[in-house]
Amino acid sequence: MLTRREVLSGAAAGAAFTTTPAQAQGANNRLVVGVMGTGGRGTGLATAFENQPDVEVAYVCDVDQSRADRAAAAVAKAGGKAPQAVQDFRRVLDDKDVDVLVVATCNHWHAPAAILGCAAGKHVYVEKPCSHNPAEGEWMVQAARKYKRVVQMGNQRRSWMRVREAMEGGLGEIGRVYYAQSWYFSRRGSIGQGKETAPPPGLDYDLWQGPAPRRPFRDNYLHYNWHWFWHWGNGELGNNGIHYIDLCRWGLGVDYPIHVHSTGGRFRFQDDQETPDTHIATFTFPGGKTIMWEGLSCNQMPQAQRPEVVFHGENGSLALGGGGYVLYDPAGKERHRVTGPASDRDHLANFLAAVRGQAPPHSEIEEGHKSTLLCHLGNISYRTGRALQCDPKDGRIRDDREAARMWTREYEPGWKPRV
Repeated sequence: MLTRREVLSGAAAGAAFTTTPAQAQGANNRLVVGVMGTGGRGTGLATAFENQPDVEVAYVCDVDQSRADRAAAAVAKAGGKAPQAVQDFRRVLDDKDVDVLVVATCNHWHAPAAILGCAAGKHVYVEKPCSHNPAEGEWMVQAARKYKRVVQMGNQRRSWMRVREAMEGGLGEIGRVYYAQSWYFSRRGSIGQGKETAPPPGLDYDLWQGPAPRRPFRDNYLHYNWHWFWHWGNGELGNNGIHYIDLCRWGLGVDYPIHVHSTGGRFRFQDDQETPDTHIATFTFPGGKTIMWEGLSCNQMPQAQRPEVVFHGENGSLALGGGGYVLYDPAGKERHRVTGPASDRDHLANFLAAVRGQAPPHSEIEEGHKSTLLCHLGNISYRTGRALQCDPKDGRIRDDREAARMWTREYEPGWKPRV
């Protein structure tokens, strides 16, 4: 088996685009799945995939062996055969019987693992955000094209029945749509001041760091607070904001912005968190269309029910939330309300259908990259403290060398992903 550094080095880039859904390798249409990353989200995905028809979860993988063991038990309890619980995801890549790699790791591993999965002949379901930085998103699209793999991002709202109904028909009721607002609110506590210490027993911290340059272990990194350090995470904008920004971009029918402005700060607590707990980002697109996102990590809004996204058009507004939508007239009076289910099941089913060549994916990786890129640009604007001018062809930053350097990141020597 290749070393970690060898397997991440890969080959030269290539991009052969295909729109033909790839056929599964499994006999009798049965798909074999390996899940990488078994926190709450990864374990939930493992059990959800196991409950899909003609699917076997053969591996659950986590750098923390105890978490992998718990995930294997959860899959067995859900009605499946207990999968192998392994620490090193290369076991999944090496097994030619595995058709699908599910990536539910920390953000800095999403793109590198997905690229390696494509190169190993696996189709990939990758959690949001699909990348840690813009360059990785571009590389993922290249990998999907080069290896002709189905790669879908885990923005499950793309497959919710009533959300699709709103996008495909409801928005037509409000005429030309030009502005989308979105919000995320939570009440997160302080992460404190971490202390440098030895990694806990059973954790392969070197493999957890993977492509990221090495840092000593501190006791407030795992298993969730890495989100709030730029070295591994993307803050609340990349953590939850991606869901709502993706809906905004979809509904407005836009791709890449021409102007991005972002502001905020870490206001509630004085601790080690680097990312903002209060964050407002705006994105302007060609044709006079704008997206606004507001994220409050340490405050809830004082209203019982609130929308996740509101679209504004010439003839009224449409609000999305809870799996349903509400149409309003230009005066703000409710015209029509539709409720609906909200679960992962339909998104996973769509991905599996795409792998089997039965349907197009609802969130093919190029679409996932475009939405994730907005989050990266919002964070870059925040970190530089100024607005960004972007190329509408690909979203690349114009006339700002400092900001443009954040298009990619530094990698641990020998670990940079290659397509």
